[in-house]
Amino acid sequence: MMEIRNIAIIAHVDHGKTTLTDALLRQTGAFKEGVSMDSNALELERGITIYSKNAAINYKNTKINIVDTPGHADFGSEVERVLRSIDSVLLVVDAQEGPMPQTRFVLKKSLELGLKPIVIINKIDKPAADPAKCVDEVLELFMELGASDEQANFPVVYANGKAGIAKIKLEDESSDLPAGKAGLTPLLETIIKHVPSASSEDLVAKPLRFQPFNLGYDNFLGRLAVGRVYEGVLKSGENIFIKNPARPAGGGGTRPGKIAKIFTFNGLERVEAPEAIAGDIALVAGLPDIYIGETVLKDESLEALPAIKIDEPTITLNFLVNNSPFGGREGKFVTSRQIREYLERELEVNVGLKIDFGQDIFKVSGRGELHIAILLENMRRAGYELQVSQPQVIIKEEGGEKLEPYEEVIIDAPAEYQGAIIERLGGRGFILTNLFNKENIVRLSLEGPTRGILGYRNQFTIDTKGEGIFASHVLGFRPMKGEIKKRSAGSMVSMADGKALGFSLWGLQDRGMLYISPGTEVYKGMVIGNTAKGDEMSVNPTKGKELTNMRSKSSDEALTLSPPYILTIERGLEIMSEDEYLEITPKSTRLRKQNLIK
Repeated sequence: MMEIRNIAIIAHVDHGKTTLTDALLRQTGAFKEGVSMDSNALELERGITIYSKNAAINYKNTKINIVDTPGHADFGSEVERVLRSIDSVLLVVDAQEGPMPQTRFVLKKSLELGLKPIVIINKIDKPAADPAKCVDEVLELFMELGASDEQANFPVVYANGKAGIAKIKLEDESSDLPAGKAGLTPLLETIIKHVPSASSEDLVAKPLRFQPFNLGYDNFLGRLAVGRVYEGVLKSGENIFIKNPARPAGGGGTRPGKIAKIFTFNGLERVEAPEAIAGDIALVAGLPDIYIGETVLKDESLEALPAIKIDEPTITLNFLVNNSPFGGREGKFVTSRQIREYLERELEVNVGLKIDFGQDIFKVSGRGELHIAILLENMRRAGYELQVSQPQVIIKEEGGEKLEPYEEVIIDAPAEYQGAIIERLGGRGFILTNLFNKENIVRLSLEGPTRGILGYRNQFTIDTKGEGIFASHVLGFRPMKGEIKKRSAGSMVSMADGKALGFSLWGLQDRGMLYISPGTEVYKGMVIGNTAKGDEMSVNPTKGKELTNMRSKSSDEALTLSPPYILTIERGLEIMSEDEYLEITPKSTRLRKQNLIK
């Protein structure tokens, strides 16, 4: 029987996690050059992992299942579910930057679940890399997060993921085989040695228990459940029972089903298999109503596995048909029915999402602004056109008390900006909980309501001149704080239809920040910029220069226009007002007033 090891790779954004995974897959012959774990177009553009993905490699008669997890907090619910289904984590840390804010969040989850990480000090080839210091900082972080003695005694592997090289000791010779063909062998040996085996003859002999930790969707097979076979053997064509521990037996708690097809992983490819044994990670088709955390059993009298908790959404906004004067110009799918169908399909796989389907307005709730922005970006790229309202935090009521989501914010920024950051977030209801200095870089930990950071990221970039790193994760729902004061810029609203002219925009740019450039088509009620003083202002961006017979030196000077603040979906969600819609089409992002000027 082949041995099985199940691991997840966790790291801060851009610490080389996906590059390292790709190198492992290439060196074990699992896939060719030029293929990447980050296969989604948005992931490749942004350089971040958004969706957790599965892969498998074979080494010395051992199958190693690898799950590549997101590093961004908006996708933290994915991380937590994945960690429950594996036996160890590879914690990848940049040898120059050391443990970063997001490393902390994911590592804390791993340690709480009792996992024993393997630490990979990556990018040891960087000019300013200090691997020894990095190991000390990782150990400090382990102790700070309450690691046990056993967890803190972690194995360390030094690596250069880009070159495909790993070492147990820094002074060890790197592999000199062509293109580092066997360069990651020390890492593979460490995995075999330190990760507990997921399979055994005793487990295979037990009755079936399978639990999905993720969902997929196939146009031909429908909903797919990605999960781990904890006990027994999962067989294709077999009749099974699905148990949901959260529901009573009579209320959908136990229901019958049939396995249509089973797939296991080889490299990045899914391969159809007649069965999957205890310890393996498999993909199952034929269960259209299965959900994350439910248990698939052969014998309905068996007890279900503990349920997996899905993080609750924290923000909500409305999706509706684009009814602006430019509505339907650029989109392929523009009707309410088409938007509904897309969102229904998205619900199959996007477990952090909740949607209340109204007649023409769809109330969409998600895990944060990035979570919603990614959904909207994917819709736009698929040819959809729609408009959305301003994101609002979700307020719950328990025992007569109003509760709202709170977040912990961890910021790394040059020390000179700490005063501005603390003052700005203090005004938004955040309290400083920790402050740590490291070579002119200050790390701030603050806690406060999600309401306080909606629309703050853009201001943070300005306050830190782009040098700060901002990470946050949800702490849960707590009693609602009072009013939060945010500096609100007013809107500059067009009161004319037509094309914006340079002369008019030149006169308006002193009043605030413009979102458009000369030649942009505008309509009455479209927001073309903001006003520095915070007052709303109706303007005519189509007004040209009046022609006279008189010549004057000042009027003949060349007009100097500042570059416009180009609206993206994320920027739009941050800066829009309560009485505005963000209009999203395959080619454009516009802000407009909900009630247009007649």
